[in-house]
Amino acid sequence: MGSSNLLERWGFSWQGWFTNRHGEWWLAAQLLLIAAHLLPPWPAPGSWGYAWPLPVAIAGASLFGLGLILAAQAFWGLGSSLSPLPEPMPGAALVTSGPYGRCRHPLYQAVILCSLGVTLALGSLLHLALLLALVAVLGGKARREERALLAAHPGYGTYRAATPAIMAGLPWLDWRG
Repeated sequence: MGSSNLLERWGFSWQGWFTNRHGEWWLAAQLLLIAAHLLPPWPAPGSWGYAWPLPVAIAGASLFGLGLILAAQAFWGLGSSLSPLPEPMPGAALVTSGPYGRCRHPLYQAVILCSLGVTLALGSLLHLALLLALVAVLGGKARREERALLAAHPGYGTYRAATPAIMAGLPWLDWRG
């Protein structure tokens, strides 16, 4: 399958980038925030007169690595139902097992864990702000996605009531019902 066919199957169109028809703006915000994690830490490490603790930096790097592993599991678990847009592809199967048995949006969970890992590894207020913005964007994107999933899959409501959204126990990241 060619890349243009895959983009069409996902629902991408030039008009969608202007109208947000399939949630393209959520994806754009997500990608910009992820890319912004490549910015250098601010304030610079040590600029406030103390060194960032090495165990915290190592824990952050480990959390980043865990996030990458969880992202790979979620990608493979979703299979042909994978779409970067919050609008599910027509006819895509509802996946509720594997990583999707742990939470409804394990890819978003993995991205947040990676962001938290970078924040802890660098000790950067800029990256903390990026993490908080990413939490807000992914929470909003997931809510939009769930409205479409409820309409597309009759069993989604039961799955939604029983399974945490992104991270159990965190109000913006776990809404059930």
